[in-house]
Amino acid sequence: MNILKLELLTDSLDETELFYNNVFGLKTISKTDSSISFETGSTKLTFRSSENLKPVYHFAFDIPNNKLGEAFAWIEKKTKILEVIPPEKIADFYNWNAKSFYFYDNNGNILEFIARFSLDNASDKEFNWASIISVSEIGFVTKNVSLLSDEMFNKYGLFIFSKQPKLNKFIVLGTDTGLFILVEENRDWYPTQKKAKSFWTKVVFDNNGKMSEIEVY
Repeated sequence: MNILKLELLTDSLDETELFYNNVFGLKTISKTDSSISFETGSTKLTFRSSENLKPVYHFAFDIPNNKLGEAFAWIEKKTKILEVIPPEKIADFYNWNAKSFYFYDNNGNILEFIARFSLDNASDKEFNWASIISVSEIGFVTKNVSLLSDEMFNKYGLFIFSKQPKLNKFIVLGTDTGLFILVEENRDWYPTQKKAKSFWTKVVFDNNGKMSEIEVY
């Protein structure tokens, strides 16, 4: 699965543009009074204007699997990296054959840079914003994780991620290149104590050659 477009909400388009331009170095590819879009590898990332909703999401960016250290140093110069198990700041997802680190954007979204060692995506170029491969994860928040998982399987043919066992309050759908993280409402967003809430989200994705769109509220 590949996430082609991701649309989220923000209470401040201007501050979001400054963060993604200045911290990530991403280029603004379009902007209106109500939305702003950036190119993040193969994914188009769009924020739409909201008013005093304080929306918070979790999403992840794939990076070349030999560039975790470079990416860490690159982000650390720009913003604070979150501790996972203090004082450690690198999360080791042994079952996923991946390592990652986390930080906040201006909205309080929990962002993640993840290196997946099962993928053939190593790079010989110095790490910068252009090294980002895609948005590879987006979190969906629900009151019934199992029910949402079943609905996504029946409607979109999305299977449970083979490297992550199904849990009552946490289910991961998709493949190494694209994952939907289903979590129960009010669960802490790892590695923070921020409670997961559901906010409007729109995703366009490709699953085995079939393009689909999900819009949740």
